[in-house]
Amino acid sequence: MLKALLRRKPKPAAPIDTATLPDGQRVYAIGDIHGRRDLLDQLLDKIVMDDRMRGPADTHIVFLGDLMDRGPDSAGVIDRAIELSETLGNNVHFLMGNHEEVFLSAADGDEKLVRFFCKIGGRETILSYDISPQEYNELSMEELTERLTTLLPRRHLDFVRGFKDRIVMGDYAFVHAGIRPGKSIEEQRPKDLRWIREDFIMDDTPHDKLIVHGHTITDDVEECSNRIGIDTGAYMSGMLTALCLEGRERWYLKTGG
Repeated sequence: MLKALLRRKPKPAAPIDTATLPDGQRVYAIGDIHGRRDLLDQLLDKIVMDDRMRGPADTHIVFLGDLMDRGPDSAGVIDRAIELSETLGNNVHFLMGNHEEVFLSAADGDEKLVRFFCKIGGRETILSYDISPQEYNELSMEELTERLTTLLPRRHLDFVRGFKDRIVMGDYAFVHAGIRPGKSIEEQRPKDLRWIREDFIMDDTPHDKLIVHGHTITDDVEECSNRIGIDTGAYMSGMLTALCLEGRERWYLKTGG
């Protein structure tokens, strides 16, 4: 069931054109990057050109979480994200995904979670720091857990700890995984915002906001009456997607894939 869900074909789009942003605001929401610094740089170039072409606005960039794991350069993605936070200040926002949650727990020295971290793509994240594949392979899990306490830069950990669970702008709520149906945005638990899947994906009842999310991979953007999913599996497909919003307009920017 889960494997099929991860690679589902998008459903036909339902009418969601009534959702709007406040006047003068423009938003670019970026899906799961998973260590693909190369694709992030390409997409940011597209965003800069698109934003310039459309003229002045109060422009915000929202990262939907899962910046790390699976792809080859998680450390580089975090470096780029820090650069953006220093340049754009309050106009760039970062959401806590399930992979960030496990990354931070592994960094705190929990051996059980280090093992889980490595199983879900953390090996690639670890290797994007100053450790060779040979050294990684020679370490026991206990030794690797200890090594992480000095390997992962404090600057990166402090930055990721500052990620938010949700962002609300106008009629949109931006989260990593989804929300628990039947509860308002304010009532949502961090666990659901970062991890929920089937209960959210399979539900088509209206929410108090139009939910923009990543976490569940589809072959292309998935537009439904109550949500928009933009995790297009960048780490394996080469397609990193941004949802672009202004007023009632909605468009997409993508890297090749």
